[in-house]
Amino acid sequence: MLAVEVKDLVKTYDGTVRALDGVDLNIDAGKVFALLGPNGAGKTTLIRILTTQLRPDSGEAHVFGLDAVREGAEIRKIAGYVPQEMSVWTDISGFENLLIYAKIYGVPSNERRDVIEGALETMGLSEVANNLVKTYSGGMIRRLEVACAMLTKPKIMFLDEPTIGLDPSARKAVWERLTSFRSEYGTTVFFNTHYMDEADLYSDEIAIINRGKIVKIGTAEELKHSVGGEVIQFTVGDYTVAEDVLDRIRGMSLVKDTMIRNSDLIVIVEDAETALPSVMQVLRSEGVPVTKISTTKPTLDDVFLKYAGTGLEAGTNIWDVRQVRRRIVRG
Repeated sequence: MLAVEVKDLVKTYDGTVRALDGVDLNIDAGKVFALLGPNGAGKTTLIRILTTQLRPDSGEAHVFGLDAVREGAEIRKIAGYVPQEMSVWTDISGFENLLIYAKIYGVPSNERRDVIEGALETMGLSEVANNLVKTYSGGMIRRLEVACAMLTKPKIMFLDEPTIGLDPSARKAVWERLTSFRSEYGTTVFFNTHYMDEADLYSDEIAIINRGKIVKIGTAEELKHSVGGEVIQFTVGDYTVAEDVLDRIRGMSLVKDTMIRNSDLIVIVEDAETALPSVMQVLRSEGVPVTKISTTKPTLDDVFLKYAGTGLEAGTNIWDVRQVRRRIVRG
């Protein structure tokens, strides 16, 4: 059964900006699906349509066969949602936050304590259940937000940047709990992220969205294989490699593609050992200063650079979230 089915979905803001421009997407039930894209690509807009917060201009969106426009109330009964923004109250305890959400979700009063304690235990928050949320770390706050979303054991969870602004250990803790919950209840997980390692480690399928369109979809290994061969990375510092130099390299029979990422020239080839001398000869003849050379297999960063045409940068929103969480911890 399909957990998510989207056909030719279009959403325009202010009559001019197409946040979604004909998106088609199918996600199987029980899968963990990652949506990658630069800021402004349409990731959050798609999640908000699927969680019935926004209406599309045209096209169709279904969640477990339910129409996101006409059957929103039914979708909200089976879906959990964790937004980017803070979604818990900091001047009350974790338990009290969950109690409020339990009432919102319509959990019967005689079941609330057991349901809340189960969510706290699943997310590793039982020992701090009665502490004020403003005393929690950023990772604990995010786990509390996930606990609120999983109160009703949803069939699908939508996570908008679930670990945004967290340090690596806190990110790992959140994903360990999510993975355990998904394994126990068969919940479908739909998340977007700026962290490539999360998509690589935890997803069954990945889609790349750019300028409102899905530009590539597949498993992490399929996407990396689609780039092909090996990657030679030349560090050139602040030097700007001219377009005619890139064209010379692209025209070589051993080269599949070239890209610029930050201060590096990325050259994708079938065989690095064979291609490296020829590429270096071109760079030397053009006076390109190379300070370091490394070779690797393609990564999701290379995939994203190829299909989205840019590096996946976290952007200012992660900084904003970090600042908020730091202020909360400091009281």
